[in-house]
Amino acid sequence: QVQLVESGGGLVQAGGSLRLSCAASGLSFRLVGMAWFRQAPGREREFVAAINYLGSSTSYADSVKGRFTISRDNAKNTLYLQMNSLKTEDTAVYYCAARSYSGTSSKDIDYRYWGQGTQVTVSS
Repeated sequence: QVQLVESGGGLVQAGGSLRLSCAASGLSFRLVGMAWFRQAPGREREFVAAINYLGSSTSYADSVKGRFTISRDNAKNTLYLQMNSLKTEDTAVYYCAARSYSGTSSKDIDYRYWGQGTQVTVSS
C-alpha cells in the first residue's frame, strides 16, 4: 500500500520560511518523479514544483520560482520543499504526489498517488 505522509506545515509570518517533508512508503521511491501541489480555499489545486527520479531535473510554478526549492533524498524515501520569503498568497494545503514514471510533470492528472496534505498559513 502506497503512503505519502506530509509534515512541516504550520503558521508563519510573511517573509519567513518553512520546510515541508513527504515520507513515502510502499513504492519504488527512487524510480519515480515527485511533485508538490497546493490548494487554497475556493481555488483549484495548482502545481508548485516537480522533481525527476534522480533529482537532476526540477521545475517550478512561476509564482514560487526563486523562493521555493524542491529536493529529494532517495536513501530516506523523502521529498522536501524548502519555502523561503513566504507570502500571504502562499497560504494553502500543500500536497505531495508521486508519479508512476521517472520524469517530471506539472499536470496533476499525471500523478497516481497523493498524500493527505499539510496546512501552510502565512500571516501578514
